[in-house]
Amino acid sequence: MLTIKQITEDTDKVIRGLEKKHFANAKETIAKVLECNDRRRNAQNQLDKNLAEVNSLSKSIGMLMKEGKKDEAEAAKQKVAEFKEASKSLQADMDKASEEMQEILYTIPNVPYDEVPEGTGAEDNVVVKHGGMETELPKNALPHWELAKKYDLIDFDLGVKITGAGFPVYKGKGARLQRALINFFLDEARAAGYEEIMPPTVVNAASGYGTGQLPDKEGQMYHCNLDDLYLIPTAEVPVTNIYRDVILDEKQLPIKNCAYTQCFRREAGSYGKDVRGLNRLHEFSKVELVRIDKPEHSKQSHQEMLDHVEGLLKKLELPYRILRLCGGDMSFTAAICYDFEVYSEAQQRWLEVSSVSNFDTYQANRLKCRFRAEKKTELCHTLNGSALALPRIVAALLENNQTPEGIKIPKALIPYCGFDMID
Repeated sequence: MLTIKQITEDTDKVIRGLEKKHFANAKETIAKVLECNDRRRNAQNQLDKNLAEVNSLSKSIGMLMKEGKKDEAEAAKQKVAEFKEASKSLQADMDKASEEMQEILYTIPNVPYDEVPEGTGAEDNVVVKHGGMETELPKNALPHWELAKKYDLIDFDLGVKITGAGFPVYKGKGARLQRALINFFLDEARAAGYEEIMPPTVVNAASGYGTGQLPDKEGQMYHCNLDDLYLIPTAEVPVTNIYRDVILDEKQLPIKNCAYTQCFRREAGSYGKDVRGLNRLHEFSKVELVRIDKPEHSKQSHQEMLDHVEGLLKKLELPYRILRLCGGDMSFTAAICYDFEVYSEAQQRWLEVSSVSNFDTYQANRLKCRFRAEKKTELCHTLNGSALALPRIVAALLENNQTPEGIKIPKALIPYCGFDMID
């Protein structure tokens, strides 16, 4: 959530940033925030004056009584009562203005950094790097959903029977490959200094608001109505909320956490080729990185996270590219975001497998996540990234490593899988 300080110090810059994200009615919305803030501030100023008058009059009442000036003392008491009554009304006005302002602020996305490119959608994202080896596949190469059936790795129809579309059942070496990838990603994260967390996969509304999934993504989250709990779309939500309402010591930063969880997304409105096989699921496995850092160090942390994800893709021997997302394609909460995509040779298309974002103080302000430095407290910066999401990684591994003899396992994964070929 944007702070009032951010908005009032450079209103025009905030509006330009929101327009860069194609946030509708940016000027009007910011104007409403400023109007609420003026009402809140004016009520606060008058309330402070009233309280000062009450304190002054209260002190004088005792003196007047000692001096025998009962009429004047009674008049002072009456004024105190009037000021207190007026203060109740001012407090109510101030609370109402603050609540209205808070509700509006929850609807406003984060302001992108200057280096975020202009654009409205995926076609305007900027490719900043290509990596990995190009893959040469045998003739009549199969997409992963056909390979999964051929080698009995994943049963999509069984998932439909048990739950519905988008909930596949992994079997045999398919299940073992999933487990191998999870352990590989967690081991790599721990080796890079991340502390492993095993969080809940359901969260309360306060956690959803803390990281910005609510109210923006409410329609995309699975909601347990009876208990008013939400299935998590990513481990970012529970892990980052560990630090909600926490004041950290500067020496604790940067905090580096990783977590494996199942993730749940309704993916409402998804259709066509994007939903074939593992391309888009309602439930999937993911290892997430979360960092809490000081503002002056967060850009370095972001780069370290990018390097970590790139290192995973290199070890998996997959062709990949890194994109800097344009304003119109960035998430609600991100100040800057890079996507990693792997190339599916069989599908002849790029598949997103990770987003690595710096949220600046946006989430920290919602979370009230701060750190203490030199006897004052400041908002932290929060960052996160997939390292990695499994479905499309599995799709690319199956498709890009298919041979007439079977599907080869990358060297880095063989110790985790316990086999070097799916045949």
